[in-house]
This record gives sequence, C-alpha cells and structure tokens, in this order.
Amino acid sequence: MARKRKGRDISGWLIVDKPAGMTSTAVVNKVRWALEAKKAGHAGTLDPEATGLLAVALGEATKTVPYITDALKAYAFTVRLGQATNTDDTEGEVIATSDLRPTDDEIKAALGAFVGEIQQVPPQFSAVKVDGERAYKRARDGEDMDLAARPLWVEELLLTDRPDADTAMLEMTCGKGGYVRSIARDLGAALGCHGHVLTLRRLWSGPFGLDDAVTIQEIDALARTPELDSRLLPLETGLTDLPELRCTPEGATRLRNGNPGMVLGGEVEYGDEAWASFEGRPLAVGRFKAGELHPSRVFNLD
Repeated sequence: MARKRKGRDISGWLIVDKPAGMTSTAVVNKVRWALEAKKAGHAGTLDPEATGLLAVALGEATKTVPYITDALKAYAFTVRLGQATNTDDTEGEVIATSDLRPTDDEIKAALGAFVGEIQQVPPQFSAVKVDGERAYKRARDGEDMDLAARPLWVEELLLTDRPDADTAMLEMTCGKGGYVRSIARDLGAALGCHGHVLTLRRLWSGPFGLDDAVTIQEIDALARTPELDSRLLPLETGLTDLPELRCTPEGATRLRNGNPGMVLGGEVEYGDEAWASFEGRPLAVGRFKAGELHPSRVFNLD
C-alpha cells in the first residue's frame, strides 16, 4: 500500500520572484514546506542564475499548469557582445571572442529575423533529451551534440538600452519552449561578434505578473501563517485564457464524477476547450459538445 502523502489539501497559485542562485525545484520545495502543502509544481523552469516570475501551483491547481506553460511569457535580458561561451551564459567557458561591436541600428535591424515563427537550436547545456539522457549531462562530459532545431513563436523582441559597446539590453515576448540563451547566441552570430546572456529576468507569464509575487524572504517570514495563505491566487487564475461555462446543478454532479455535464450557453463553438464552474467554484476543464462539457481534468476541491 502506498504511503499517504503528508500535508494540507491546499489549492491555488503562489507567484514567486525567484532569486539568482536557486533552482526552480528548490523554490517549489520551499513553497511546499512553507504552506505545508501535499502537492506542488511549477509552470516553466528558470535557469538557476535567472530571476523573476516563477508560478508555483498547489494541489488541484497543478492540473492547470499546461495552460500557463503554453501561454506567452516576457523576459528582460542583457547580452554580452564580443564573447561566446559553451553554456551561452556567464556560467560557461569563453570559447570565442571578437573585437567587432555592432551599432544600435545594426542590432535593431538584426532583431527582425528573430520575430515570428522561428527555428531555434537549444543550448548544449539544456534539459532537452538526447537518446533518453539530458543534453547538459552529455555536455558536461565534453560531448558536442547536434541538437535539432525547434519551432518558437516570438511575439516581440526589442532593444531597450545600450549601456556600453559590450552590452545590449533586450525584452522578448515569446511562446512555449523558448531559450533566451539561444537568442543571445544566435543574435551574436548574426551580428558577427558572438554573444551570451549576462542577466535574465522573467517579467510575466500568462495571467501572472511580478506585482503578485512574493520573495523567498517573505516566504520564510510568513511560513505556516494565514498571511502566506492569503497571498495565494485561486486555481482558476491559471485558466484565464479559456472561456468559462456555468453548470446546471445536474451537470455539476455529473462533472464531479468525471462524466459529461450540461452547461449553460456561452461564446464557445463545438469542440472548443473551456472550463466549467458551479456556484463560483471551478469543476472541470474539457471540450464543449452539444450543450455539455466533456471533462479532461476534474478538480476535487470539496
């Protein structure tokens, strides 16, 4: 018999402003401890040296993580021009240098090639799998891998500041699976001067912004108190991009049991994905078909 997981049945989102030097997994573990939660996970890994928004899902909110992972995200980052590293950030070894420094106008002109649907090769030191093993493990062993390019939607990429000839500050809004380190590497290559990431900060992710975030220091100070509970955002915040449909009482009963349930009409088409609520509480996510929601995920909040 499996051991019953200890902790509270608490559901919702805690938005954390992750500090540099801490892994995303360590942040999740800190949040789980502070809230005494049975279950927690995050929506989108940040590199250990990156800072900014990390959305931590608790309890039943973990069922909505894919909708945040798939949402648009925004990053502010600084590129060091004139140097390439084997990790595409400051953690690695410098493997190439150049005395060439592009002008602001040359940088702005080059950015257009990185907007829209692009193909991006992940960094050698990344979590993508190669024959079942993480790429970074092979890279640490000195292997140079031919990683396949992956599609990435880039909504916007802007030069926001140029503190000096060696550094350029940019902001990017992109979809799922983007590597800012790859953008810095490929931008440096396009400009003929090399480049890598100096600093990286996630500004927002889907419906979540840094205005809602707590720091690690605040989590430590408020651990296991009602004040920290009050910083939780409701589960349905993670479903902002989906339409909401309201259940009939009979439909709510059926949905709770995992069956298609009747919902009231809304601005959805046959086959659209939506979420259903009853008396202000989320019940399920699923597909709308002929007046019913056919559930793919059911929330157990009672």
